[in-house]
Amino acid sequence: MSLEAGEIEQKYRIPVVAAAGSNVVAFGIGANATYNTGMPIRYVGVPFPFSGQPRSVLKGYIEGKDTVSGKPMMQAIIEGLTQPLTEHERMSGIPPEAQPEPRLLAADTEDNLQRLFKERCWTDFNPVIIPTQERVAAMLKGTSRKPDEIVKSAAGTFGTRRPFTVEKVAVLAVMAGAKPEYFPVILALASMVPYQDSTTSIAQMIVVNGPIRKEIDMNSGLGALGPNNDANSVIGRSMTLIHKIIQGYDEGVTGFASLSNPLRYDNLCFAENEEALPQGWEPLHVQMGHKPTDSILTIFTGWNFINSTGWVEQHYAPQMLMRDYMSTLSGMSATLIMDPSVAELLNDVQGFKTKDMLGEWLSQNVEKTAASYWGNSIVSSMLGPLGAQGLEPYASWKKVPGETLIKPFTNPKSIRAVVVGGKTASVWFATDFMPEKGTSIDAWR
Repeated sequence: MSLEAGEIEQKYRIPVVAAAGSNVVAFGIGANATYNTGMPIRYVGVPFPFSGQPRSVLKGYIEGKDTVSGKPMMQAIIEGLTQPLTEHERMSGIPPEAQPEPRLLAADTEDNLQRLFKERCWTDFNPVIIPTQERVAAMLKGTSRKPDEIVKSAAGTFGTRRPFTVEKVAVLAVMAGAKPEYFPVILALASMVPYQDSTTSIAQMIVVNGPIRKEIDMNSGLGALGPNNDANSVIGRSMTLIHKIIQGYDEGVTGFASLSNPLRYDNLCFAENEEALPQGWEPLHVQMGHKPTDSILTIFTGWNFINSTGWVEQHYAPQMLMRDYMSTLSGMSATLIMDPSVAELLNDVQGFKTKDMLGEWLSQNVEKTAASYWGNSIVSSMLGPLGAQGLEPYASWKKVPGETLIKPFTNPKSIRAVVVGGKTASVWFATDFMPEKGTSIDAWR
């Protein structure tokens, strides 16, 4: 709401009062005004939760009191639209950049520095490697880029200005425990900040493709999704540090993830097992338009991560069970993470000669009820307005009885497959993770 309200006021010069739940209204009044819009926006607030409440409760919120001012809601809105701006509310212009920390800290003991890093939230609350000048200098040898080169400026929450340099990323790489040969991957990862956040349990996934996988000994085989490999673990941890320190994520100030997500500990970082792909199944980065010889990092974002529980059974083909599991997903996107043995069964036994063929079949066969589809708040908030405007198939899906079965995956290309694992069990995961455009690791060597 803050972004839209700010644009209406700045672009169209129309007074606006933004409305938000009491769970995040403090962000709109505080950090968002200071670092994002550059202008205070008047707010009214409603009690939380408002989603899932009966109509009578929502009506009561509107007829009740504004949680910001304590005044009756309609009075607060009218006053917000008509009363003159205060001196503070006349603030305008480009929001200030975040105040950088000093380049060097005063010398201290290891214990005191570890305590300081935790107090400043410069950590995932596990011990970090103290980034001495010598260690940072050694890390910088992993790239040809200059230490003072700006990697990105709009790096903060919602794209606010938090410029950072190659050296800053080297500091975080040291803290995460990286080797210099991992540094180009971590720089590529840093260039993708800001990462998505939500009050819901959103998470990220990092998939690496191309020659760099073998060069730095990333795990794409046995136990690749677990804590069993240095590069996988450290690169994944680097994303958490980038998120907190460069992006400036601060729970309760710039972020409000009610439960958060355990996948954020290492951000599900792994390499695709390209060598184990069945013939005709292209690696992820090739599917997305890159050359096989390119080293590419792709970030996925999603919520759900559903374990297949056991191995594939002969009497029920793997794509059938995938279809069943995917009926619980939103329908906007899906990524299947599967052991090479599952990919081989799909290819050799079931006749799916490409990843795209599997996506096409699932698009036509995954079904869920309309009530369940619109019961997902992400779907209803993002696609509901399209249905209200008459865009199909969402307009028709809004009108059918709730028990009507619909096919939510309207775009087969939104269903992807990534092959990873060690062939000790024919297992897989169904997720709703959706990829961003992959970024070059070679560009940061």
